[in-house]
Amino acid sequence: CALCATGTLDAAPELALSEATEAQEQEDSVRVSLVTFYPGSEPHNIWGHSEIRVQQGPVDLYFNYGVFDFQAPAFMWRFMLGKTDYLCVPVPRAYATMGMEERRMVEQELNLPQERAIAVRDFLWNNAQPENRTYRYKFLSDNCSTRPRDIIEMAAGESLHYPTFSSTLTGIFPQAREEGDTAVTYRDILAHYCRNYAWERFGIDLVLGWNIDTALDQRATMFIPMILMDAVASATITTDGVTVPLVKATTVPIDKSTDGNVRPPTPWFLSPLAFAMLVLALTMLVTGRDLRRQDLSKWFDTLLFTTGGLAGCILFFLVFFSTHEATSPNINILWLHPLLLLLAVLPWFKKTRNATRWLHALNALVVALLMLAWPWQPQVGNFAFFPLMAALVTRSLTNVWLLGKPTRGPTPVKG
Repeated sequence: CALCATGTLDAAPELALSEATEAQEQEDSVRVSLVTFYPGSEPHNIWGHSEIRVQQGPVDLYFNYGVFDFQAPAFMWRFMLGKTDYLCVPVPRAYATMGMEERRMVEQELNLPQERAIAVRDFLWNNAQPENRTYRYKFLSDNCSTRPRDIIEMAAGESLHYPTFSSTLTGIFPQAREEGDTAVTYRDILAHYCRNYAWERFGIDLVLGWNIDTALDQRATMFIPMILMDAVASATITTDGVTVPLVKATTVPIDKSTDGNVRPPTPWFLSPLAFAMLVLALTMLVTGRDLRRQDLSKWFDTLLFTTGGLAGCILFFLVFFSTHEATSPNINILWLHPLLLLLAVLPWFKKTRNATRWLHALNALVVALLMLAWPWQPQVGNFAFFPLMAALVTRSLTNVWLLGKPTRGPTPVKG
């Protein structure tokens, strides 16, 4: 046989043992994957979700940075304060897709050297320990997508290179450039993923200020899982002087729509803009009636300014007390603020007639100037804001006009 002829017969057992050892090492090698779930249909998952999968022999865990305890003490109060704590939780493979069955799932195995893959495994396992697993969640800069991004960058080191903007980003926003800022803002990206959800977009535009209207660099856009996924797909890593793709293999365990499991668009007649136009139309009808009667519909003003004042209380809290990112500064505080509650109450007291008139004059002036100056200030607004602002201005001007007229005295009684 060939082995006898070459004198390597005695080496055969050693060769077989070497192959077996190599096979065992291959089986026990650490594999790291970025896992992306496309958008769901609920408000908390319309942005998608990212996890990191670590496999080694029989161990198969998905490290999830998107877990929170809704039953935690004072959860809603802490959420308002911006002190929401999320957890890093390792989820076994058997449970990794629970509740995700209708959402597209993409796994990208990373082309990491074994020592770097082991470093990721050890980091994640340490990070998931009870004493380390809690972190302060930030919607834009520290979430379930930015955490995996940071871990991948830590593992890849300085050799990681993102050559171009992700196809997701450039496909949605043609103005995205390959160098420097993307000319795309947080609000642009959030609006795209809220395109079917008019009320969610209205809420974002209302409570998030002008800090989300500045152009982002490429790395900042990866706060959205699908953008991170595409950025990783085009990235490269250099190992031992050789540059290779960061992604070794891509699989799609759940092959659903690339749009995600999203709800149909909000019907136009149920949208915030339709609601705002209805409020303005009702305001004009009531105002016309008041001008004909030369008397104020105080009940309507109380309802309108109470609603605006309560919304203003929320904005005031988010601007001045909450630690949520991007809620301050917020130009909307100029037209929705707690002082509107005074305009809801004061008309019912005769002695405050002059004070009420001057407060309405000030409110009409500020809101009208804001509407005129809006194109030149840094914050992007929602179209539904403007009919609502117009309604506030209309009622304030009506109050200024009618409260400026002399009050009717008692009707004289003929003898």
